[in-house]
Amino acid sequence: MDVIERRISSGYAKPPWTFKGSALYQIHLVKAATARAFIPKELRLVEAFGYTLGGFFLASYDDSPAGVFDELVVIAGTVWNPPTSCAWAARVLVNSNEACHHGRKEVGLPSQVARFSKKITAVPKRKRERAFGFLDTFGLGTTLSQPEDLVEVKVSEVDGAASADICSIKVRSDEMEKKLGSWMGPAIKMSLPSFSGNTKYFPDLLKYSCHLHCRVRPVRPAVVSHPFDDETEKFSEENHTSQELHENENENENERRLSVAVLLSKPIIALQFKDLTMQVEAPVVV
Repeated sequence: MDVIERRISSGYAKPPWTFKGSALYQIHLVKAATARAFIPKELRLVEAFGYTLGGFFLASYDDSPAGVFDELVVIAGTVWNPPTSCAWAARVLVNSNEACHHGRKEVGLPSQVARFSKKITAVPKRKRERAFGFLDTFGLGTTLSQPEDLVEVKVSEVDGAASADICSIKVRSDEMEKKLGSWMGPAIKMSLPSFSGNTKYFPDLLKYSCHLHCRVRPVRPAVVSHPFDDETEKFSEENHTSQELHENENENENERRLSVAVLLSKPIIALQFKDLTMQVEAPVVV
């Protein structure tokens, strides 16, 4: 494998590149057939009973080579990389032109510019809620007695004057967070190896690693929704005069639709990362 030597994007010094902020890492059961639409044929998908592990990584960076920006990484699935495995990103949405350019040209990511809108509302209390999955094991499932905070993040992909709604991600506080209070979880160090490349911007197959140092704790999985069904969802018709966009519309729309399918798949666990410092190594050609 050869380390890639390419022009460094403005604002990005030599790797490793450091990002600081917070994130939600949510793992889903994704249909293997959906994941295979994104993964190169030479890579073997990790699957069982027709499903693989995918999901998303929703991050808010307050310090990075590109400054302050938000990121939604849609993870199609997991592929074998003996003796371990690597994630494969189906789509990377960022509200920074510089971060998008760097992801495409330097890391081989399927990056797209997007719009992130955030809203926090108080939700009226409910009488009783069943404990969610494994949380009851820790005695953290209980009756909700106080109003909850609902954080909604809406993500729309942007291409010039055209836009497409991707998803709405709703994160609700719960009794577990109230009991834990200001405790942010244990400090951990972990490495997330990933494959990338195989895009029109970077046709080579690449591999890189993200080294994370953060505090982590389990939280209730976020609720992901999409404003349109799969058959009627389209790009905004307004200002759709670009010939290049017209030529690539069908392929791009299909990839976007499948990315939404990943986001709408069944969640199994969600982890909140606080005090996050992430170092991204330079990719190498496989």
